[in-house]
Amino acid sequence: MQIQHWSYQYPSLNIDGLFKSIPEDFQVTELLGYEPIGEGEHIYLWVRKTGLNTAFLAEQIAKYAKLPLRAVTYAGRKDKHALTVQWFGVHLPGKAEIDWSNFAVQGAEILRSIRHNRKLRTGVLKANRFKITIRELSSTTGLETRLQQLALQGVPNYFGEQRFGDTRYDPKGGNLVLAEKMIAGEEIRNRNKRSMAISALRSWLFNEVVHHKVQNSTLVTPQIGDIMQLAGSNSFFCVDEINDKLLHRLKERDIFISAPLWGSGHLSSKDSVLEFEKNFASKYENITQTLESIGLKQERRAAILYPSDLYWTVNNNNLTLEFSLPSGAFATSVVRELLNIQKNSVTG
Repeated sequence: MQIQHWSYQYPSLNIDGLFKSIPEDFQVTELLGYEPIGEGEHIYLWVRKTGLNTAFLAEQIAKYAKLPLRAVTYAGRKDKHALTVQWFGVHLPGKAEIDWSNFAVQGAEILRSIRHNRKLRTGVLKANRFKITIRELSSTTGLETRLQQLALQGVPNYFGEQRFGDTRYDPKGGNLVLAEKMIAGEEIRNRNKRSMAISALRSWLFNEVVHHKVQNSTLVTPQIGDIMQLAGSNSFFCVDEINDKLLHRLKERDIFISAPLWGSGHLSSKDSVLEFEKNFASKYENITQTLESIGLKQERRAAILYPSDLYWTVNNNNLTLEFSLPSGAFATSVVRELLNIQKNSVTG
């Protein structure tokens, strides 16, 4: 399983740039979409972290609170090689308050704690806001036009390289190496590593489908039998007829063509789309059977991604981007359509 071959939506601008030279060059802030109410059996922690992955920090929070790891949740994993601000949830029913002032993990700071009456669940956030600086641009020719294209026409909604692990030491990424061991029957005892391996495997298969859609110009061109995702929800419907109303909804970004996130259960697509998805799955039977056997269910994910509220500045050959993406989307899938990225050898 390789991760370097996925197709681009746009021709290369042949512009080089330095990505993540310091953690502050990649900043992410969670937009939860609701405000904790100040009471309830869950404590929400607003945490700023640098150089730490989310799962590790959850473990440290659980250890400090003397709680099992399952009592600590988060809405989404955030990049390790970045400056990020995100929520963690701590389930603490009927217990005294915890003094968080002595929580000491290098690279992490608890900015705020507040109670809420509901558990913080994975994926339950409105969006993420990104501020990204790319340094030492080799050129700016065509850059502004491309940025306008991305805002209007979107990019393939690939899972980013972070999902697959560190590619500096293995071109497949560490998580896919673990996934291959899992397929071969090796048990992964560490809960977080197993979870990351499963996510990487499912994400890789999704990216392969999106890659096919880009190659065949079906990323934004609907086909009879396509499954459409309604914007901002997990609701879907199958396309039985391509008409002006459907095309208008696509143009207005009210709906998006989707691709499968593999699991057990029936595919909802029809006709040629269903035939393609079945044939595709048969080529990767070892992967699909693994995902089905661990209890995942068939789901869908939008195949295209639109960065919203996109702003940019270029100063001294440094590009600074600001934009928002929905939960689960990767900023690197936007950046890859702009530049030939050169990663810093230290920070990744």
